[in-house]
Amino acid sequence: MPRTLDIQMNSFPIAGTFTISRGAKTEAEVVTCTVTEEGAQGHGECVPYRRYGETMESVFAQIVAARPLVESGISRDDLLSAMPPGAARNAVDCALWDLEAKRTGQAVAARLGLTALKPLTTAYTISLGEPEVMAAQAREHADRALLKVKVGTGDDESRIRAVRAAAPDAAIILDANEGWPEAVLERHLQIAAEAGVALVEQPLPAGRDALLAEIRRPLLVCADESVHHTGDLASLADRYDAINIKLDKTGGLTEAWAMKAEAERLGFSIMIGCMVGTSLAMAPAVLLAQNADFVDLDGPLLLARDREPGLRYAASLVFPPDSALWG
Repeated sequence: MPRTLDIQMNSFPIAGTFTISRGAKTEAEVVTCTVTEEGAQGHGECVPYRRYGETMESVFAQIVAARPLVESGISRDDLLSAMPPGAARNAVDCALWDLEAKRTGQAVAARLGLTALKPLTTAYTISLGEPEVMAAQAREHADRALLKVKVGTGDDESRIRAVRAAAPDAAIILDANEGWPEAVLERHLQIAAEAGVALVEQPLPAGRDALLAEIRRPLLVCADESVHHTGDLASLADRYDAINIKLDKTGGLTEAWAMKAEAERLGFSIMIGCMVGTSLAMAPAVLLAQNADFVDLDGPLLLARDREPGLRYAASLVFPPDSALWG
């Protein structure tokens, strides 16, 4: 029976509104791939990201263009050169991993050499808003072990202090989404350090972040938009202490797994992040995040409705996926 590839565009409502420095969204738009072979099915999900020039239509078209290669039996390794990094390749790559697991009966975790998978402490995201609104969100989730707080304005001091006061015991990650002007960079980093923030993500725009190599960094600074695949790592060593690996940037688990190993070799701290997607998108990342320094896989928690079956979340923990979901 020949291999077939099915592609779908799906939408999942977000609970409320998800707001970062670049704008707000009320739904998660995802592209889902299903690869079928000899009665087995593998599934993968991606989230197109306009910041990188992706749309639902462009990602769908990329996967359609790759369909002949997929249906002719292309391997995951060959896929790395056949498709560019990005959301489209992620959905196909993760579907192929899942298909291998379903066909062989060997879980993806075992194929990666992972044993005794453990639940992980994941961040929970506080959207960007006025300080009092963000403080109210933080207070509601103050019992969580780790909060990821969206910032990215020219004056975030009041936001940082308000969130810290509302959640005094939580570890905090700040995500500026390229939104801090150079003029306030050192001041904001110092305020973050004083507030006991563990890490700041992408304070300056990608490609315009050289200042980070010239200043004293009082806490960990993490590359997100500045880093997409393994080839980016070496050039970032002077300005970043950590990197955020997302499957939709790397173009799938195959590249992400190699990237993580190289980043560790280069001495970076590792964060595994996500776009706002369903449990199907998070499941491969949970495997990637085993032993990571920071985990931000709360996408399904931000949705009004997730896929069934989904990942299990309890308090601040996300548990490894069941094979019925993925892997």
